[in-house]
Amino acid sequence: MHIQIINPNTTCAMTETIGTAAEKVASPGTRITATQPENGPVSIESHFDEAISAVGVVEEVLAGERGNDPVDAYIIACFGDPGLLAARELTQAPVLGIAEAAFHVATMISTRFSIVTTLGRTGIIAEHLLESYGFSHHCRRVRAAEIPVLDLEEHPDKALQRLVDECRRAKEEDNIGAIVLGCGGMADLTDEISEAVGLPVVEGVTAAVKLSEALVGLKLGTSKYGDLAFPRPKQFVGRFENFSHLNSK
Repeated sequence: MHIQIINPNTTCAMTETIGTAAEKVASPGTRITATQPENGPVSIESHFDEAISAVGVVEEVLAGERGNDPVDAYIIACFGDPGLLAARELTQAPVLGIAEAAFHVATMISTRFSIVTTLGRTGIIAEHLLESYGFSHHCRRVRAAEIPVLDLEEHPDKALQRLVDECRRAKEEDNIGAIVLGCGGMADLTDEISEAVGLPVVEGVTAAVKLSEALVGLKLGTSKYGDLAFPRPKQFVGRFENFSHLNSK
């Protein structure tokens, strides 16, 4: 089984962190490929960042579909799940966003969870996703450690302590059974935070890997009926000319 994990930002160190975390939980026989777009933001911390990064996500999926190394499932490794539905339109393989995957897993082990993310403004984006995916009634609170995303790579010790402190507050104040980490760059922190806080900690990259393996094992892929059918081929102009006449298979 081949799973391609797409880091929608362009920071190589974060892509490596995500790929390594995924490999640690992957089953024997599952091969992980971690990729990132050539163009886009170095971190994703706003609606604008997400809009730009979504183009990079679909380009990575198209590259996977057109390459000589078949991909069995794709994972979008940003907690905003940028470009998720567009990516699903382009392939019959399962495509998982790490926020949606984390929400599902958290509800399987607890009736209430809180999210601990990076910045307050990205917490608002997480609230929108909770509503869209139907998980608002499971989430007690979205908390921000108020750390820039790149601090997870550039100042890891300081960032980890801020996250642990916020997770402890969530445990003490939110009446929850689990914590969801709200950033793909936290993919390697699950065990440390869980041990320090004493609660189950769900992280979306690793959760998505296991869910992807399950979907592929069940021979379930993205439905090509309804709104997730392949896009109708049409002409694109300017910088998006290469999207013209996509193969509708």
